[in-house]
Amino acid sequence: MSYYIHAAKFFLKSNTENNGYLEVTDDGHFGNYFPENKKPAGEIVEKGDQWIAPGLVDTHIHGLLGHDVMDNDWDAINVMSEGLLKAGVTSWLPTTLTGSFDQLNAVCKTIGDNAGNETGAKIQGIYFEGPYFTTEHKGAQNPKYFKDPSFDEFQQWQASAKGLLQKIAIAPERNGAVEFTEKVTNTGTVVALGHSDATFEQAKAAIEAGASVFTHTFNGMSGLNHREPGMVGAAMYLNRVDDELICDGHHVRPEVAGTLIDEKTPEHIALITDCMRAGMMPDGDYVLGEFPVYVKDGMARLKDGDSLAGSILKLNDAIKNVVEWNGVTPEDAVLMASYTAAKSCGVSDKCGSILPGRAADYIVLNPDMSLAETYLDGKQRYAAQA
Repeated sequence: MSYYIHAAKFFLKSNTENNGYLEVTDDGHFGNYFPENKKPAGEIVEKGDQWIAPGLVDTHIHGLLGHDVMDNDWDAINVMSEGLLKAGVTSWLPTTLTGSFDQLNAVCKTIGDNAGNETGAKIQGIYFEGPYFTTEHKGAQNPKYFKDPSFDEFQQWQASAKGLLQKIAIAPERNGAVEFTEKVTNTGTVVALGHSDATFEQAKAAIEAGASVFTHTFNGMSGLNHREPGMVGAAMYLNRVDDELICDGHHVRPEVAGTLIDEKTPEHIALITDCMRAGMMPDGDYVLGEFPVYVKDGMARLKDGDSLAGSILKLNDAIKNVVEWNGVTPEDAVLMASYTAAKSCGVSDKCGSILPGRAADYIVLNPDMSLAETYLDGKQRYAAQA
Protein backbone atom coordinates (compact mmCIF):
# COMPACT_ATOMS: atom_id res chain seq x y z
CA MET A 1 0.00 0.00 0.00
CA SER A 2 1.34 3.45 -0.89
CA TYR A 3 1.93 6.10 1.77
CA TYR A 4 3.22 9.63 2.23
CA ILE A 5 5.99 10.54 4.67
CA HIS A 6 5.44 13.81 6.53
CA ALA A 7 8.67 15.13 8.06
CA ALA A 8 10.52 18.31 9.01
CA LYS A 9 13.20 18.02 6.33
CA PHE A 10 13.81 16.08 3.12
CA PHE A 11 17.27 15.74 1.57
CA LEU A 12 16.27 15.51 -2.09
CA LYS A 13 18.83 15.25 -4.88
CA SER A 14 18.80 18.86 -6.02
CA ASN A 15 17.83 20.64 -2.83
CA THR A 16 16.61 20.31 0.74
CA GLU A 17 12.93 20.88 1.45
CA ASN A 18 11.53 21.85 4.84
CA ASN A 19 8.31 20.07 5.81
CA GLY A 20 6.06 18.52 3.18
CA TYR A 21 5.22 15.02 2.02
CA LEU A 22 7.15 12.36 0.11
CA GLU A 23 5.26 9.62 -1.69
CA VAL A 24 6.28 5.96 -1.42
CA THR A 25 4.41 3.83 -3.95
CA ASP A 26 2.86 0.46 -3.25
CA ASP A 27 5.65 -1.27 -5.18
CA GLY A 28 8.34 0.23 -2.95
CA HIS A 29 9.55 3.17 -5.04
CA PHE A 30 9.71 6.89 -4.42
CA GLY A 31 6.95 8.99 -5.92
CA ASN A 32 6.70 12.77 -5.88
CA TYR A 33 7.40 15.31 -3.16
CA PHE A 34 4.57 17.66 -2.17
CA PRO A 35 5.02 20.93 -0.22
CA GLU A 36 3.36 21.45 3.16
CA ASN A 37 0.44 23.41 1.70
CA LYS A 38 -0.46 20.63 -0.75
CA LYS A 39 -1.25 17.72 1.55
CA PRO A 40 -1.99 14.65 -0.59
CA ALA A 41 -4.88 12.29 -0.04
CA GLY A 42 -3.80 8.92 1.32
CA GLU A 43 -2.05 7.31 4.27
CA ILE A 44 0.27 9.74 6.07
CA VAL A 45 3.24 8.37 8.01
CA GLU A 46 4.13 11.06 10.54
CA LYS A 47 7.83 11.63 11.33
CA GLY A 48 7.42 14.94 13.16
CA ASP A 49 10.68 16.85 13.55
CA GLN A 50 12.77 14.11 11.96
CA TRP A 51 14.61 14.25 8.63
CA ILE A 52 14.35 11.97 5.58
CA ALA A 53 17.57 11.18 3.69
CA PRO A 54 18.59 8.72 0.99
CA GLY A 55 19.96 5.43 2.27
CA LEU A 56 23.71 5.62 2.78
CA VAL A 57 26.11 3.94 0.32
CA ASP A 58 29.23 2.28 1.76
CA THR A 59 31.58 1.85 -1.17
CA HIS A 60 34.63 0.63 0.79
CA ILE A 61 33.94 -1.98 3.47
CA HIS A 62 35.80 -5.23 4.12
CA GLY A 63 33.92 -6.76 7.01
CA LEU A 64 31.35 -6.55 9.78
CA LEU A 65 29.96 -8.61 12.65
CA GLY A 66 32.93 -10.97 12.73
CA HIS A 67 32.88 -11.65 8.98
CA ASP A 68 35.14 -10.56 6.10
CA VAL A 69 34.52 -10.50 2.36
CA MET A 70 37.74 -12.50 1.90
CA ASP A 71 36.23 -15.38 3.93
CA ASN A 72 34.39 -16.13 0.67
CA ASP A 73 31.20 -17.19 2.45
CA TRP A 74 27.93 -16.00 0.91
CA ASP A 75 25.95 -16.51 4.10
CA ALA A 76 28.45 -14.32 5.95
CA ILE A 77 28.22 -11.64 3.25
CA ASN A 78 24.46 -11.68 3.68
CA VAL A 79 24.87 -11.28 7.46
CA MET A 80 26.97 -8.21 6.68
CA SER A 81 24.27 -6.87 4.36
CA GLU A 82 21.68 -7.23 7.14
CA GLY A 83 23.97 -5.62 9.70
CA LEU A 84 24.61 -2.62 7.47
CA LEU A 85 20.95 -1.62 7.81
CA LYS A 86 21.72 -0.77 11.45
CA ALA A 87 24.24 1.78 10.11
CA GLY A 88 21.76 3.37 7.70
CA VAL A 89 23.48 1.72 4.73
CA THR A 90 21.12 0.48 2.02
CA SER A 91 23.69 -0.11 -0.77
CA TRP A 92 27.31 -1.24 -0.61
CA LEU A 93 30.34 -2.60 -2.43
CA PRO A 94 31.85 -5.68 -0.73
CA THR A 95 35.57 -4.89 -0.68
CA THR A 96 38.46 -7.32 -1.03
CA LEU A 97 42.02 -7.20 0.28
CA THR A 98 45.10 -8.14 -1.69
CA GLY A 99 45.26 -11.88 -2.23
CA SER A 100 46.24 -14.49 -4.76
CA PHE A 101 44.60 -14.55 -8.17
CA ASP A 102 42.65 -17.67 -7.18
CA GLN A 103 41.49 -16.24 -3.86
CA LEU A 104 40.14 -13.14 -5.52
CA ASN A 105 38.62 -15.13 -8.35
CA ALA A 106 36.76 -17.31 -5.86
CA VAL A 107 35.30 -14.23 -4.16
CA CYS A 108 34.20 -12.92 -7.57
CA LYS A 109 32.44 -16.19 -8.34
CA THR A 110 30.67 -16.32 -4.99
CA ILE A 111 29.36 -12.76 -5.22
CA GLY A 112 28.69 -12.97 -8.95
CA ASP A 113 26.62 -16.12 -8.51
CA ASN A 114 24.60 -14.83 -5.55
CA ALA A 115 24.30 -11.03 -5.77
CA GLY A 116 20.66 -10.00 -5.83
CA ASN A 117 19.74 -12.61 -3.23
CA GLU A 118 21.03 -10.58 -0.28
CA THR A 119 18.29 -9.71 2.19
CA GLY A 120 19.79 -6.49 3.59
CA ALA A 121 21.76 -3.64 2.05
CA LYS A 122 21.94 -4.11 -1.71
CA ILE A 123 25.19 -5.16 -3.38
CA GLN A 124 25.90 -2.66 -6.18
CA GLY A 125 29.25 -4.12 -7.23
CA ILE A 126 32.58 -5.41 -5.95
CA TYR A 127 35.54 -3.23 -5.00
CA PHE A 128 39.02 -4.72 -5.43
CA GLU A 129 41.42 -2.92 -3.09
CA GLY A 130 44.54 -4.27 -4.76
CA PRO A 131 46.52 -6.36 -5.51
CA TYR A 132 48.39 -3.90 -7.75
CA PHE A 133 50.00 -1.85 -4.95
CA THR A 134 53.52 -0.91 -3.79
CA THR A 135 55.14 -1.60 -0.44
CA GLU A 136 56.02 1.87 0.91
CA HIS A 137 52.45 2.53 2.03
CA LYS A 138 51.15 -1.03 2.27
CA GLY A 139 49.15 -0.45 5.47
CA ALA A 140 47.39 -3.70 6.38
CA GLN A 141 47.69 -5.08 2.83
CA ASN A 142 49.92 -8.14 2.37
CA PRO A 143 52.87 -7.22 0.09
CA LYS A 144 53.53 -10.82 -0.91
CA TYR A 145 50.61 -10.49 -3.34
CA PHE A 146 51.67 -7.13 -4.83
CA LYS A 147 52.43 -7.12 -8.57
CA ASP A 148 52.08 -5.10 -11.74
CA PRO A 149 48.56 -4.70 -13.15
CA SER A 150 47.30 -7.21 -15.70
CA PHE A 151 44.29 -6.52 -17.89
CA ASP A 152 44.03 -10.24 -18.62
CA GLU A 153 43.64 -10.98 -14.89
CA PHE A 154 41.06 -8.22 -14.58
CA GLN A 155 39.03 -9.71 -17.44
CA GLN A 156 39.05 -13.14 -15.81
CA TRP A 157 37.92 -11.69 -12.48
CA GLN A 158 35.22 -9.68 -14.19
CA ALA A 159 33.94 -12.78 -16.00
CA SER A 160 33.75 -14.67 -12.71
CA ALA A 161 31.97 -11.71 -11.10
CA LYS A 162 29.43 -11.65 -13.95
CA GLY A 163 30.27 -7.99 -14.58
CA LEU A 164 30.01 -6.89 -10.93
CA LEU A 165 33.66 -5.84 -10.53
CA GLN A 166 32.80 -2.15 -10.29
CA LYS A 167 35.99 -0.58 -8.95
CA ILE A 168 39.66 -1.51 -8.59
CA ALA A 169 42.40 0.38 -6.76
CA ILE A 170 45.99 0.42 -8.04
CA ALA A 171 49.28 2.18 -7.34
CA PRO A 172 49.92 4.49 -10.32
CA GLU A 173 53.70 3.97 -10.24
CA ARG A 174 53.43 0.26 -11.07
CA ASN A 175 54.62 -0.78 -14.52
CA GLY A 176 51.77 -0.63 -17.01
CA ALA A 177 49.47 1.30 -14.69
CA VAL A 178 48.52 3.93 -17.27
CA GLU A 179 47.74 1.38 -20.00
CA PHE A 180 45.79 -0.76 -17.52
CA THR A 181 43.78 2.26 -16.41
CA GLU A 182 42.87 3.17 -19.98
CA LYS A 183 41.67 -0.34 -20.78
CA VAL A 184 39.76 -0.90 -17.54
CA THR A 185 37.97 2.45 -17.49
CA ASN A 186 36.93 1.91 -21.09
CA THR A 187 35.02 -1.18 -19.90
CA GLY A 188 33.07 0.95 -17.42
CA THR A 189 34.90 -0.13 -14.27
CA VAL A 190 36.21 2.65 -12.02
CA VAL A 191 39.95 2.82 -11.30
CA ALA A 192 41.02 4.25 -7.95
CA LEU A 193 44.53 5.15 -6.77
CA GLY A 194 45.92 4.11 -3.39
CA HIS A 195 48.52 2.32 -1.25
CA SER A 196 51.12 4.13 -3.28
CA ASP A 197 54.29 6.21 -3.03
CA ALA A 198 53.62 7.80 -6.42
CA THR A 199 54.78 11.25 -7.38
CA PHE A 200 52.26 13.93 -8.29
CA GLU A 201 53.17 13.38 -11.96
CA GLN A 202 52.56 9.63 -11.79
CA ALA A 203 49.19 10.11 -10.11
CA LYS A 204 48.26 12.78 -12.65
CA ALA A 205 49.16 10.47 -15.56
CA ALA A 206 46.81 7.80 -14.19
CA ILE A 207 44.03 10.34 -13.70
CA GLU A 208 44.44 11.57 -17.27
CA ALA A 209 44.22 7.93 -18.39
CA GLY A 210 40.82 7.61 -16.70
CA ALA A 211 41.33 6.97 -12.98
CA SER A 212 38.84 9.00 -10.96
CA VAL A 213 39.07 8.18 -7.23
CA PHE A 214 41.70 8.37 -4.48
CA THR A 215 41.48 5.53 -1.97
CA HIS A 216 41.08 6.65 1.69
CA THR A 217 42.79 9.99 1.05
CA PHE A 218 45.82 10.77 3.26
CA ASN A 219 46.04 7.14 4.40
CA GLY A 220 48.36 4.80 2.50
CA MET A 221 49.81 7.40 0.15
CA SER A 222 52.76 9.77 -0.35
CA GLY A 223 52.15 12.98 1.55
CA LEU A 224 51.98 16.63 0.56
CA ASN A 225 55.26 18.52 0.46
CA HIS A 226 55.56 22.02 -0.94
CA ARG A 227 58.06 20.84 -3.58
CA GLU A 228 56.79 17.27 -3.98
CA PRO A 229 52.99 17.30 -3.89
CA GLY A 230 52.74 13.50 -4.01
CA MET A 231 49.50 11.54 -3.99
CA VAL A 232 47.91 13.79 -1.39
CA GLY A 233 48.70 16.86 -3.48
CA ALA A 234 47.15 15.18 -6.53
CA ALA A 235 44.03 14.25 -4.55
CA MET A 236 43.64 17.85 -3.40
CA TYR A 237 44.58 19.65 -6.62
CA LEU A 238 43.27 17.66 -9.59
CA ASN A 239 39.81 18.39 -10.95
CA ARG A 240 36.84 16.07 -11.45
CA VAL A 241 38.20 13.34 -9.22
CA ASP A 242 36.57 12.03 -6.04
CA ASP A 243 38.39 11.45 -2.77
CA GLU A 244 37.45 8.72 -0.31
CA LEU A 245 37.68 9.90 3.30
CA ILE A 246 37.51 7.97 6.59
CA CYS A 247 35.95 10.24 9.21
CA ASP A 248 36.34 8.25 12.43
CA GLY A 249 38.63 10.85 14.00
CA HIS A 250 41.54 8.38 14.06
CA HIS A 251 42.55 7.98 10.41
CA VAL A 252 42.44 11.69 9.62
CA ARG A 253 42.31 14.57 12.09
CA PRO A 254 39.04 16.54 11.92
CA GLU A 255 40.89 19.72 10.91
CA VAL A 256 42.55 17.96 7.98
CA ALA A 257 39.30 16.30 6.92
CA GLY A 258 37.63 19.72 6.98
CA THR A 259 40.41 21.20 4.88
CA LEU A 260 39.99 18.53 2.20
CA ILE A 261 36.20 18.92 2.17
CA ASP A 262 36.55 22.69 1.81
CA GLU A 263 39.03 22.29 -1.04
CA LYS A 264 37.23 19.58 -3.01
CA THR A 265 33.61 20.39 -1.99
CA PRO A 266 31.19 17.70 -0.74
CA GLU A 267 30.30 16.68 -4.31
CA HIS A 268 33.79 15.18 -4.60
CA ILE A 269 34.23 13.64 -1.14
CA ALA A 270 32.98 10.08 -0.65
CA LEU A 271 32.69 9.19 3.01
CA ILE A 272 33.70 5.57 3.56
CA THR A 273 34.22 3.28 6.54
CA ASP A 274 37.00 0.88 5.43
CA CYS A 275 35.41 -1.24 8.18
CA MET A 276 36.93 -4.64 8.98
CA ARG A 277 35.39 -7.70 10.62
CA ALA A 278 35.42 -6.16 14.12
CA GLY A 279 32.76 -3.61 13.13
CA MET A 280 29.77 -3.87 15.50
CA MET A 281 31.80 -6.29 17.64
CA PRO A 282 33.47 -5.98 21.08
CA ASP A 283 37.11 -5.02 21.58
CA GLY A 284 39.61 -7.86 21.33
CA ASP A 285 41.74 -9.86 18.91
CA TYR A 286 40.80 -10.27 15.24
CA VAL A 287 42.39 -11.05 11.89
CA LEU A 288 42.51 -8.83 8.80
CA GLY A 289 43.57 -10.85 5.77
CA GLU A 290 46.44 -12.89 7.18
CA PHE A 291 47.48 -10.36 9.86
CA PRO A 292 46.62 -10.41 13.60
CA VAL A 293 44.79 -7.28 14.68
CA TYR A 294 43.68 -5.91 18.04
CA VAL A 295 40.74 -3.56 18.58
CA LYS A 296 40.76 -1.04 21.42
CA ASP A 297 39.61 2.55 21.99
CA GLY A 298 37.68 2.65 18.72
CA MET A 299 40.68 1.63 16.60
CA ALA A 300 41.81 -1.53 14.82
CA ARG A 301 45.60 -1.88 14.77
CA LEU A 302 48.06 -4.46 13.49
CA LYS A 303 49.70 -6.36 16.35
CA ASP A 304 52.97 -6.27 14.42
CA GLY A 305 53.87 -2.65 13.76
CA ASP A 306 50.80 -1.06 15.39
CA SER A 307 49.60 0.70 12.21
CA LEU A 308 45.88 1.19 11.66
CA ALA A 309 44.21 -1.84 10.08
CA GLY A 310 40.97 -0.62 8.59
CA SER A 311 38.38 0.80 10.95
CA ILE A 312 35.36 -0.20 13.00
CA LEU A 313 33.45 2.88 11.82
CA LYS A 314 29.77 2.86 10.93
CA LEU A 315 28.76 5.18 8.10
CA ASN A 316 25.95 6.76 10.11
CA ASP A 317 28.57 7.74 12.70
CA ALA A 318 30.75 9.25 9.96
CA ILE A 319 28.02 11.67 8.88
CA LYS A 320 27.37 12.57 12.51
CA ASN A 321 31.08 13.15 13.11
CA VAL A 322 31.63 15.57 10.24
CA VAL A 323 28.70 17.69 11.39
CA GLU A 324 29.87 17.68 15.02
CA TRP A 325 33.37 18.68 13.87
CA ASN A 326 31.72 21.86 12.53
CA GLY A 327 33.00 21.02 9.07
CA VAL A 328 29.80 20.65 7.06
CA THR A 329 26.03 21.03 7.14
CA PRO A 330 23.82 17.97 7.67
CA GLU A 331 22.82 18.17 3.99
CA ASP A 332 26.44 17.98 2.85
CA ALA A 333 27.27 15.18 5.29
CA VAL A 334 24.44 13.08 3.86
CA LEU A 335 25.47 13.98 0.30
CA MET A 336 29.02 12.68 0.85
CA ALA A 337 27.75 9.35 2.17
CA SER A 338 25.04 8.82 -0.42
CA TYR A 339 25.11 10.59 -3.80
CA THR A 340 28.84 11.35 -3.94
CA ALA A 341 29.74 7.87 -2.73
CA ALA A 342 27.51 6.28 -5.37
CA LYS A 343 28.82 8.63 -8.08
CA SER A 344 32.42 7.81 -7.22
CA CYS A 345 31.78 4.16 -8.07
CA GLY A 346 29.60 4.68 -11.11
CA VAL A 347 26.41 3.44 -9.43
CA SER A 348 24.56 6.74 -8.89
CA ASP A 349 21.97 5.62 -11.43
CA LYS A 350 20.90 2.94 -8.94
CA CYS A 351 21.24 4.44 -5.48
CA GLY A 352 22.26 7.44 -3.42
CA SER A 353 19.41 9.86 -4.22
CA ILE A 354 15.73 10.36 -3.53
CA LEU A 355 14.17 10.50 -7.00
CA PRO A 356 10.78 9.48 -8.42
CA GLY A 357 10.92 5.90 -9.66
CA ARG A 358 13.95 4.92 -7.56
CA ALA A 359 13.73 2.17 -4.96
CA ALA A 360 12.50 3.74 -1.72
CA ASP A 361 15.71 3.06 0.22
CA TYR A 362 15.87 5.80 2.83
CA ILE A 363 16.79 6.64 6.40
CA VAL A 364 15.13 8.68 9.12
CA LEU A 365 17.52 10.93 11.05
CA ASN A 366 16.99 12.78 14.30
CA PRO A 367 17.98 16.47 14.33
CA ASP A 368 21.19 15.52 16.18
CA MET A 369 22.13 13.33 13.16
CA SER A 370 21.58 10.07 15.02
CA LEU A 371 19.95 7.26 13.04
CA ALA A 372 16.32 6.50 13.90
CA GLU A 373 15.20 4.12 11.14
CA THR A 374 16.28 2.44 7.92
CA TYR A 375 13.87 1.56 5.11
CA LEU A 376 14.50 -0.75 2.17
CA ASP A 377 12.04 -0.71 -0.75
CA GLY A 378 9.67 1.35 1.37
CA LYS A 379 9.59 -1.11 4.27
CA GLN A 380 11.07 -0.45 7.70
CA ARG A 381 14.03 -2.80 8.29
CA TYR A 382 15.68 -1.19 11.30
CA ALA A 383 14.49 1.04 14.15
CA ALA A 384 16.77 2.34 16.89
CA GLN A 385 15.72 1.50 20.39
CA ALA A 386 14.36 4.44 22.32
